[in-house]
This record gives sequence, C-alpha cells and structure tokens, in this order.
Amino acid sequence: MSQSIQLNILKKLLLRNKKSSRLLSAWIALCIGCTLLLVSVMIWSTFRELLHGRSSSDSLGSTFLTVSKSVTDESMADKKSTQLSAQDIALIKQAPQVQDVGILSPANFKVAASLGSGQLNFYTLLFLEAAPNRFMDKMPESWKWKEGDNTIPIILSRDFLNMYNYIFAPSQGLPLLSENSVKALGFTLTMGDGQQQANFRAQVEGFSDRISSVLVPQSFIDYGNKTFAGGGTAQVSRLIIKVGDPSNNAFVQFLEKNHYATNAEQLRFNKMRAIVEAVSGATGILAILLMGIGALVFVLFIELTLAQAQDSVKLLQQLGYSPQKLSRFLTARYIPIMLSALIVALIVAIVVRYFTAIKMTTLQLNISLLPDTTVWIAALLSGLILLFQIKHAIKRALQQ
Repeated sequence: MSQSIQLNILKKLLLRNKKSSRLLSAWIALCIGCTLLLVSVMIWSTFRELLHGRSSSDSLGSTFLTVSKSVTDESMADKKSTQLSAQDIALIKQAPQVQDVGILSPANFKVAASLGSGQLNFYTLLFLEAAPNRFMDKMPESWKWKEGDNTIPIILSRDFLNMYNYIFAPSQGLPLLSENSVKALGFTLTMGDGQQQANFRAQVEGFSDRISSVLVPQSFIDYGNKTFAGGGTAQVSRLIIKVGDPSNNAFVQFLEKNHYATNAEQLRFNKMRAIVEAVSGATGILAILLMGIGALVFVLFIELTLAQAQDSVKLLQQLGYSPQKLSRFLTARYIPIMLSALIVALIVAIVVRYFTAIKMTTLQLNISLLPDTTVWIAALLSGLILLFQIKHAIKRALQQ
C-alpha cells in the first residue's frame, strides 16, 4: 500500500471532526496570546535598549548623571564645602548601580565671550569644563587642541541654545540662531585677567544633550589652569557618572544619605522603567493566559477528535499501526497549525518593531530594525512549550 493511500485512510478514520470553528477559535486565541507575549517582551527589551544604548550616542542619555555636593544654608559661605575629595570620588565609584565615574574638570580662571558687532554684538562671562571623551555623546573629528593653537573647539549644551532662542533673544531683540548658524559664527574667548590676559577664537563644533555645560578639550583646561590660574590644582566639584538604573532605590538613598545632588528630572524620568516593566509584565501575564486558553482549546479539540474516532483507532491498531506511528501522523497534522499561529505573531512583532524603529529616528533615538535576541528566545521557548503540550495531548488521547 502506497504512502499516499495510507495517509488518506488515516485522515478519513482519525480526522472525522468537521467542527473547524473550534479549531479556528483555538488558533485565534493562540495567535493573540503569542502576539501579546512577543510584543510585551519587545516593549521591555526596546526600553532597555533605549535606556542603556548600543553605543554612547544612541541612548536616552538618562544613564549618565552629573553629581555634586548639595549647597545648604550652612555651606553657602564656604566654597570648599562643595568640592569633591578623593574619598568622595572613591565612595561614589562603589555606590550601587554606578558603572563608571569621570571628573568634569573646570576652568579656574576668568573667561569672557564676545561676538561680532552690530545686531549680534554681545559680551558675557562664561565658564568652561572638560569631560572624559568616553562620557561624551558628541565627538567631532576636530575635538583636539594643543598649545599654540589659536582656535578652541567647543561643544555646547543644546539646552543653552534653546534658552537663548526662546527666552533671551526675544527679550533682547536679538535674532534667533540655528545650530548651523552657531557653528558658522565663531566668537572670541578672553582668558585670564590683567597681564595674563589672552584672546582665542572659539568654534562651536557640536551640541550635547547629555552634559549641561560649555565643553572644551581637556588639554586646553590643563593649559589654561596652568597659564591663567597660577598652575594650581583644579578642584573637583562635579562628576559625571554612568549608572545602570538611576531610579534604583539603593542608588537614590545613597545620594540622599551622602548629600549629593544630581539631576532630579532624570531620576524621575527613569521611573518610566518601572512603569514600562509593570505594563509589559501585565501584558505578558495576559498573553500567557490567552496562550494557555488557546492551547487548552487546541488540546481539547484533539482529544475530542480522537474520542470520536476511538473505534477507528482500535481498528488501525489491529491492522498493525503502532501508537507511535499514529502519534507521528497526528503531530504532523496539528503542529503546523500551531506553528502558523506563532509565525503570524512573530511577523506582527517584527512589523511593530520596524515601524517603532523608524519613528524613533525622528526623535534622534536609534534602535535596530529587527527584534533583539530576547524576542527570538521568547518565540523559541513558546514554540517548544506548545510543541510539548500538543505531543503530550496526542499521546495521552491515544492511550485513553
């Protein structure tokens, strides 16, 4: 007897349940459950990717915080009270969630900035800082300076430009400035005071979303402090730190206990992580329930089909068909149906991820176009669990 004839006989004897609506209901419930499960895992993994970033330039910037000592009424008259000692830096390095610590080196000399003439003529005192390169979110190719260079590259906080355009310029009758126009203008920096005074040309090379400061290369800060500040050691008053989870209670309590100040807005922003985890967790629980219901209906459909074909099963066994062969036939029948629900769910997750990634680019955030490893692992585990349930249900139904 040919293989095709045997398959036709098995189909007619074993698959006599014509109520395909039950099978369709099970498939839909299973598909919805798998889709919600993969999407909930993808929401969690996408937020983690955005929070930590695949590189230093594509995270939300929320894992990088500036830390300094809090200024109190008692410490207002003592400038040294805000300085961070070597012991403070060592303590912060050992704090919960802290992954890396960098020193923001300040310019300990007077700095004034002036620009052009006419409508754009202005003069203001300024402050300068240098940050370790590994902590910077923008790193232009021209980010270097050596003694003898007359032009100093600058990275400006984007917040400063926004405050100028939306607050200062309208009130002073000054023109608005785009990022490209600021880069093209250039201005003069006057360093020091008295006989030690010197002028340099400053050129804005980029804008930072991470550090609210006026940044220059470390080599210039070292030169300026030596030349214009009497060569004294620069006192550290601010650190930039990278933390795994700024909303972690142990980390927040550490800051409060030691009277360290940081960007409270970023701490509150990172509580979004707890919200995202709660939402994705609740969605995951709902997804597991729907998957369970879908799998249960699937199993009941198989058991009902075999119960109605009980006499046929006995007949086939008398004809020499072993339970293992019947099990393989039924598994080959129902597994593709189950897998199709999982594949549809995976396609939906891929489409959602793709359009999410496209939308993120408009917000200057970069994530991969395809789901990360976590989603594929979740899909694989779901498939294995469902495969085990189906095979176990078939085996149990045949034994009964």
